Amino acid sequence: VMLDPDSGLSLTIARIVQRLKGSSLHSQLERQARISLHKPEIKLESLKEDIKDFLKTSGWEKKLQNAIYSELNVFPAPCHPAAPPEHMKEPLGYMRKAQGSWEKRILKSLNSMCTELSIPLAQKRPVNEQKELLNKWNEMGTDEPDLSLFRPVYAPKDFLEVLMNLRNPNYENGEQPSFRNHLGLIQVPLKVKDIPELKEDFSELGLNIGQLGIDDSAQVPPEFFENEHVRVGQKVLAEQDSAAAQQYVRQGCPTALRADLWALILNISNQPEDILYYEQLKSNVIQHDLLVDSLIYKDVKLTASNDDYYFVFEDYLYQVLLCFSRDTSVLEHFTYSSATPPKSYIRGKLGMEEYAVFYPPNGKNFNYNSFILSVAPLCFLYHEPSKLYQIFREMYVRFFFRLHSISSHPSGIVSLCLLFETLLQTHLPQLFYHLREIGAQPLRISFKWMVRAFSGYLATDQLLLLWDRILGYNSLEVLAVLAAAVFAFRAVNLMEVTSLAAAEAVLADLSTLKVMPLLQIFLFATVT
Repeated sequence: VMLDPDSGLSLTIARIVQRLKGSSLHSQLERQARISLHKPEIKLESLKEDIKDFLKTSGWEKKLQNAIYSELNVFPAPCHPAAPPEHMKEPLGYMRKAQGSWEKRILKSLNSMCTELSIPLAQKRPVNEQKELLNKWNEMGTDEPDLSLFRPVYAPKDFLEVLMNLRNPNYENGEQPSFRNHLGLIQVPLKVKDIPELKEDFSELGLNIGQLGIDDSAQVPPEFFENEHVRVGQKVLAEQDSAAAQQYVRQGCPTALRADLWALILNISNQPEDILYYEQLKSNVIQHDLLVDSLIYKDVKLTASNDDYYFVFEDYLYQVLLCFSRDTSVLEHFTYSSATPPKSYIRGKLGMEEYAVFYPPNGKNFNYNSFILSVAPLCFLYHEPSKLYQIFREMYVRFFFRLHSISSHPSGIVSLCLLFETLLQTHLPQLFYHLREIGAQPLRISFKWMVRAFSGYLATDQLLLLWDRILGYNSLEVLAVLAAAVFAFRAVNLMEVTSLAAAEAVLADLSTLKVMPLLQIFLFATVT
């Protein structure tokens, strides 16, 4: 049931007010308003207006606007009051059911690992172990524990198999009229955008608009655009306006301003209470040993240690991911995610709800390999652990969780896969059919790029230019467009391959690709 705009707006306002009431911003605003009462310019007869003016001139109104903008970006539009709460998580029943089965499968894998290795899910660390961990907190990478018995909970290809088997039960096989012609691996009828709609949505990427990441634009000499763009960026930062920053980064971020602009868009200011919260998470890591700690260790060793770009950040990765696994504030995002936090039971109390606890505490039982690749690029921008941590957590609850859960959201991994296949089948039909005929379905190759937001595949400067656009458009759809653009760019070579292995070899190294020219050409120079 659709809400009429007025009731939708009043519900949104009520929800935001409710959420901000318990925040530290609310108490800071109250404190500032009380302080202002002692100022001579505040008159009793115009008290309300004068306090409003004071909050405006002292910069607090801007902080409130940014907080509201952040809420609007993260939380979905309100459902109809009569809609059951699970509709806010995911409106389609068959998607909720598939996500539920997938979660059970992951939890089963985790529990069987516990049983096989006779290791509890969680236990308190002995005091000497706590001291040892505290002493080497900044150099955990020097540790070489034997983790040969631990195995990843799942691999991207297992997740792809689940997505390939998704079906809408309301359709008989072969009865999906608008969908009958879709020959890709994803067989669910979701609405995805075509190139004209994408052009409209991503209009700032147009051929005649200045972009960072394009060296030879015919319209604007790059150095002229860059100098002007830096000047505007500094102005946006001086204004401290999240909405303006989000609009600005659609044309790319100057390297020197990126860390501050991203923090402004995500509304992260690293206040003393945020630093304290991070320290509490750290002490929780030091006191308790979780089974997922070993999985994090193993994945960091396998992923980052072997990466030319990321190996230097190994210690940061441990710190951020170990703290993330303990962060119960992440549970809040399950209200708008199709996922449900997994529960475990205190030993000897199996099945008794009052002894059920979320495990791990942040509710995330995912393959940490993808997490590592979401944190690593941020290490280039943020060197202060609590700030790095907050930026990663915010990026995760806004964007990256959608790459690991089954949902019908336009930025969800199912829609991205379908968008990728539809773009390829529509605009490069010969290539699409050729690869399909030789058993090299394009999605089998591009899935790992999208599920990791291209981290670990592109050169870091290119990856950050791509992520600028994710933040700028508040959407992950650009991942599917880039994946299709890569196939278009290598189409001539791909038309000559005769096997999946050969196709994978053509696309094995993306580290020399330039993201922005690929996106521009695919979106704005493709004949539609």
